[in-house]
Amino acid sequence: MKLSKTILVVDDNADAADMTAQVLQCYGFTVQVAYGGPEGLAAARIQHPALIFLDIGMPVMDGYEVAKAVRADKTLGEVKLVALTAWGDEASRVKAKAAGFDIHLLKPANPMRLVEIADTGL
Repeated sequence: MKLSKTILVVDDNADAADMTAQVLQCYGFTVQVAYGGPEGLAAARIQHPALIFLDIGMPVMDGYEVAKAVRADKTLGEVKLVALTAWGDEASRVKAKAAGFDIHLLKPANPMRLVEIADTGL
């Protein structure tokens, strides 16, 4: 399955998710939002986004679990995963990399960095 140009934002904090989505939409990106891990994983499997901005600290299914499930899904193999989290210690960064994240950003992220990542994929 080919990935779409859609960006998926997954965060249990609706304000944070909506703000991230609005920043990206202002720069012309197509953005979908999910407000939890299971919802985010389901949306990824339906939308096949090119990029997912994913919070780590979520109830029910945390970002590490979502990232591992995304990486295990062969139809989502090319998606870029960006941890967008308040957890910035070295152990969290190592755990994020092991879970399959490509980039680790601390909240609140610079809006222009979000746009740069969305534009280049890096």
